[in-house]
Formats: sequence, structure tokens, C-alpha cells
Amino acid sequence: MKPTYDESSFRVLKGLEPVRERPGMYTRTDSPAHIIQEVIDNAADEALGGFARHIHVAVARDGAVTVTDDGRGIPVGPHPEEKLPVVVLAFTRLHAGGKFDKKAGNGAYAFSGGLHGVGVAVTNALSLSVEVEVRREGKIHAVSFSAGGEKVSPLRVAGDCGKQTGTRVRVVPDPKYFDSPRAPQAELERLLRSKAVLLPGVKVTLAVEQSDGKLAEKTWRYPEGLAGYLKEIAGEEQAVAPIFAAENYAGSDDDNFAAGEGAAWAFGWWQENAPAESYVNLIPTVAG
Repeated sequence: MKPTYDESSFRVLKGLEPVRERPGMYTRTDSPAHIIQEVIDNAADEALGGFARHIHVAVARDGAVTVTDDGRGIPVGPHPEEKLPVVVLAFTRLHAGGKFDKKAGNGAYAFSGGLHGVGVAVTNALSLSVEVEVRREGKIHAVSFSAGGEKVSPLRVAGDCGKQTGTRVRVVPDPKYFDSPRAPQAELERLLRSKAVLLPGVKVTLAVEQSDGKLAEKTWRYPEGLAGYLKEIAGEEQAVAPIFAAENYAGSDDDNFAAGEGAAWAFGWWQENAPAESYVNLIPTVAG
């Protein structure tokens, strides 16, 4: 019997279904590292904007990852058009976020990292559960998602927080979407150290729960930014010439670039081969 091909043959994927159907189109599937990075990137964007000074990442023995920052906290009020809490939209709608209005000057961020337009919605789609806690305007707001974002709890006020602000996101990746169910610790360390390097003065901490329940912590902070990092990776080897570091950013009167666009760099010379690294908008450019 030949298969029928008619109007009923067409399927419309809604919400986060496209991500669950074809995860490889949206993220890496070797491990959950990239969906965790999406959450870390949001925290880094708060720091890039000058709103956060500490990013903390905790990895539990069961593979759950919690990312906490002391930024402004994701808005929790209803979106003027969608009528849903903004924090819910951020985790359930592709191409929803506060990073699209830069030219008009109305966006929440002048600059941000990544910007594929999908972000933490992909994290939610490929997770067993995601729990979000927002400290904003004196209240602790909480919402949770499960079944790949299909189930959403009501947004609730979980307590008072005084003047504290920030966002905490706990992610339990769904192992069925990944070759390995855990994000490699070495990769997380490289990512978090790079955030600290590119965000001078911001403290970045990784806490990994060990088999005995104890925490192994590493903290990075580079007040000197790129120059300090270059000195660190050079170790005890003496440079042939002093490290040169500089930066240049466009002003508001620049006709070719938006205000604030530009670059920072640091380089030095050693007898032996030295590593080379580059980043754009806080994201490693591993291919150069």
C-alpha cells in the first residue's frame, strides 16, 4: 500500500518541539556542555554590562548544574504583547530575549555574547528539568520547567531578598539527547576561566561535588584582564619582550561602528611556542 500524501501529512512543530526533534541543529550533542554554556553566557552578559560581579557554577554528583549570578535578575513581569512573565518566555520561546534592540538603544544589553537567538530555551528543551530563581525588586521569584519545557509551574513569590538581585538556574540535562550525560569538567573550567579573563575584576567560581560529598572549588579573577592571563599561562618562562596590552573602542561620534564596539588585545614574545586564543563577544573562536 502506497503512503498517502495529503493535507494531513503535514506536521507543524510548535514551541520547543523543533529543538527536541533535531537537537543537532541548535546545539552540540556530544555532551550538555553547550546548553550549560547558554546559561553561563546570560550571567556573563550581566557582568559585561557592569551589573554582576560574581558568577558561580555548581556541578552536583548527579550531573545537575546550577549557575548563579548577582546581576539584575531576569524580569518577571508580564510581557506587554505576549502577556506571559518574561522569565517564562525566555525559557520557552525561541528567539525571545533582551538582546535584539541594540540599534534602537532600547535593549537591555549594549553588547552580549553568543546571540544565536535561541539561548536558554534550547537548554530547557533538552533538559529533564530546569528550575529558575530570580531575586528582583525585593522578592524571590521561582518557576520550574519539566519534560523539555512542556510543563511549566506557576510563577510564584518564594520569599523576600531585601536589596539582593540576581538569577539562579538549575539544569538537569536529559541524557537521551547527548552522547555523554555530563558536561566535561575540563571544558567547563576552560570556559569559566575565559569568562574571568574577558571580564576583568569579575569573580568566577566552579564548585564540583565529589563522590564523598565534598566540594572541589576553583575561582578565577583577573583584575589585569588579558595581560594578567597572558602572564599566568606563560608561567615562569621569561618573555623576550614585555607584554603589550591595549584596547580601542568606537565613540558615539563614530560613523562606521556603534558606540562601544571595538577590541582588546594582549601579546608577548617567548623563546618557545606560546598558545594563541581569540574571542568575539566573550565566545571562544576555536577555529581562529
